[in-house]
Amino acid sequence: MKLTVVGCSGSFPSAESACSSYLVEADGFRLLLDMGNGALGELQRHIGLYDLDAIFLSHLHADHCIDMCGYFVARYYRHDGGRCDAIPVYAPEGAEQRLTTAYADTPSPSSMSEVFDFRTLTTDSFELGPFTLRTAKVCHPVEAYGIRVEHEGRSLAYSGDTGVCDALHDLADGVDLFLCEASFTHGKEDIPELHLNGREAGAHAARAGAGRLVLTHIPPWTDGERNLADARAVYTGPAELARAGAVYEV
Repeated sequence: MKLTVVGCSGSFPSAESACSSYLVEADGFRLLLDMGNGALGELQRHIGLYDLDAIFLSHLHADHCIDMCGYFVARYYRHDGGRCDAIPVYAPEGAEQRLTTAYADTPSPSSMSEVFDFRTLTTDSFELGPFTLRTAKVCHPVEAYGIRVEHEGRSLAYSGDTGVCDALHDLADGVDLFLCEASFTHGKEDIPELHLNGREAGAHAARAGAGRLVLTHIPPWTDGERNLADARAVYTGPAELARAGAVYEV
């Protein structure tokens, strides 16, 4: 599998990165994990506007889904060959209404579903293209999911937004690459079931036996290097900060 970090900033875009968005590719199939603020523009640096095969939205906070409104425009009003067919969008319940409300003036209440085939997420395992996917509900103030992606014996897990929870450990168990949020700073913020800090992300990776840890969703006001040091204090495997444009072969 090929993983491209389209955007990795937490809460709002930074000067260096759009918000959460990660492209996973294998055997010509392209799956996008989240499409936060600024991600649609950055995505076009890596693939064509209409080259996606499916989208996973971990939850419905704006920094993970709001650029779907712009993508709706691109697919609904496509100027070079008519409206696009509906692409599968795996998202929590209420995604269509959420995006329709955010757009504010779709041609009809059902216009979003003409180009997005919304499929409600649950804790589940299923096949999609060449991938085997497993999703699990994680700890966040809104309904939120992490995901595990497997292909030909290789695996990666993406936490989405979460606090400490057993479901995240299960998703990351033995993965080759663990893409894990680390929004908070150890010893500074302590709000249960909201976000992880670097030390907690490292502890999850260590407990799961993950082969590699990539910390992501770090807000512009948070010191990523401190979070990375905190993760390395409890996790002895390779660990680094996500960077926009970074590519990983999994």
